[in-house]
Amino acid sequence: MEKQEVLQQFRETGALLEGHFLLTSGLHSPIYLQCAKVLMHPDRAALLCRALADRIEERLGPNAIDLVVSPAMGGVVVGYEMGRQLSVPAMFAERVEGSFALRRGFEIPKGARVLMAEDIVTTGKSSRECIACIRENGGQVVAASCLIDRSDGAVEFDVPLIALTGFAVPAYAADKLPPELAGIPAVKPGSRGLR
Repeated sequence: MEKQEVLQQFRETGALLEGHFLLTSGLHSPIYLQCAKVLMHPDRAALLCRALADRIEERLGPNAIDLVVSPAMGGVVVGYEMGRQLSVPAMFAERVEGSFALRRGFEIPKGARVLMAEDIVTTGKSSRECIACIRENGGQVVAASCLIDRSDGAVEFDVPLIALTGFAVPAYAADKLPPELAGIPAVKPGSRGLR
């Protein structure tokens, strides 16, 4: 899938929002990607994740992954669908007292080749924390993946990041807003904002 095809899936489902958004980081942006809105459609989730799975298999080769682990909450649907597309089990890590941990009886076989699957990478913080959790639990992380890399290649990991597409989205400090944003009230979207 080409970048515009991916973004069209987001536009058609109302998952690509335009306006003035206050991000969790405290920065302001004219664009917000609400990935859950595109993933709520199983056919679209399958289409996007199949395209990402193809890209992963092209890069790593077939059968290079034993298991998919994703960070909760945002990565749960993507992780499940990536596991389905790659024909491997999928599980998720969730925050316990501020750090990612495996719960619900999830265990990573020692040395398992793991794909960390995320919906959107912005700064890479959650992805890095999930990768650390996988390693602490005996997994060998072979790659990180996401549907959209909001940094468009600027975020680096110590494993390859395989994104379906990159999409550089501007973000500004409150005291450096461009005039087109300064005149619009900021909305706080996401799991902690819009409901």
